[in-house]
Amino acid sequence: MSKEENTQHHEIVIVGGGAAGISVAASLLSRDASLKLTIVEPSDKHYYQAAFTLVGADAFDPLKTVRDERRCIPAGVNWVQGTVEQLHPEENALTLSPVDADGPVKLSYDYLVVCPGLSLKWDAIDGLEATIGKNGVCSNYQREYALYTRECLNSVTSGKLVFTQPPMPIKCAGAPQKIMYLTGNALERKGMLDQFDLAFHTATPALFGVADFVPSLMTYIDRYRVDLNLTSNLVAIDGASQKATFRQGDKDLIQDFEVIHVVPPQAAPAFIANSPCADDSGWLDVDHFTLQSNTHDNVFGLGDVISAPNAKTAAAVRKQVPVVCENLLARMHGREFSAGYDGYGACPLTVEHGKVVLAEFGYGGKLLPSFPVDNTRPSKMAWVLKRHMMPYIYWDLMLKGREWLAGAQPLEQARQ
Repeated sequence: MSKEENTQHHEIVIVGGGAAGISVAASLLSRDASLKLTIVEPSDKHYYQAAFTLVGADAFDPLKTVRDERRCIPAGVNWVQGTVEQLHPEENALTLSPVDADGPVKLSYDYLVVCPGLSLKWDAIDGLEATIGKNGVCSNYQREYALYTRECLNSVTSGKLVFTQPPMPIKCAGAPQKIMYLTGNALERKGMLDQFDLAFHTATPALFGVADFVPSLMTYIDRYRVDLNLTSNLVAIDGASQKATFRQGDKDLIQDFEVIHVVPPQAAPAFIANSPCADDSGWLDVDHFTLQSNTHDNVFGLGDVISAPNAKTAAAVRKQVPVVCENLLARMHGREFSAGYDGYGACPLTVEHGKVVLAEFGYGGKLLPSFPVDNTRPSKMAWVLKRHMMPYIYWDLMLKGREWLAGAQPLEQARQ
């Protein structure tokens, strides 16, 4: 990258080339092909993270979860491969470290879209970094560790299987227990459930954040004889001795394990948390309905990093993309905002092989089913959607700017 390219001005800069960044770029171009877009993204690989749980359960081909980033970026979009170090919204600029340049450079912009995803805090659990990916310590929150999950669960023959969930918020809040249900079901189908003890330790006070879905999930907790531990947070792990320490109130519980599936605590990237665009908790501070920054009116945000109290899922991103696109274009052309986001998110809870509880809900836990069925109960149709249709929807619709069942709501309706 030449010095001139490093210092050029950009019309619209999109920070993050994951699900949100690629989708919003494609959708903006579908509305106005004359827009000049730049994506800042360090990775040369793009991952379909929604399938990592299925990979860990040996129910999805891991090769179908990854593509080259260049292949995913829409034609005509400029890609700056680098890591953002600092936002300077008062200057309409950001500092980044490109992978092919010496030292940081500055990019200026007219408009900024922020969607870098979350940082996985493996170091927030004492001992985890030293043992993740070995000693039976696995996680579906990173692709190589999901492959190790599959290896562990396919080779273990008896003993204690422990599944954990850290304090919220995390991306895909259902993922920590999806792998537990699929494991229980696999053991049940093999006639091996009696050879294992399953335990779920979650830092949350309830099994799931929306009460309507808890009764169905509890039937599977009982069916797979899971030892359910609420308000139990993993704080330390000793892989060599296969012991995990959980904090329960003011007491510590030490749990032995053969295999433990760990979910790392998660937070906004430091360049967001330390920026003028962040709220007091470090999230990108946006209006929950328009997704415009509350501090800088030429900045918009979407995806896992924003302050809105919605489920942090790819399904939420699908609904946020048209809102950001419509409102960004309205801001550019001096129009009033008309598009609104109602907090929609979805957690397809894979409770057994062939059945899913498709939890769809918005702000305040309001049920927002996409189809005229009772989505609080497990269904085969939801499994087909999760296992077979969603990968196509992701790669060939969402990332191409095709907003099937994802159009923006009128702003006033979303606020109701």
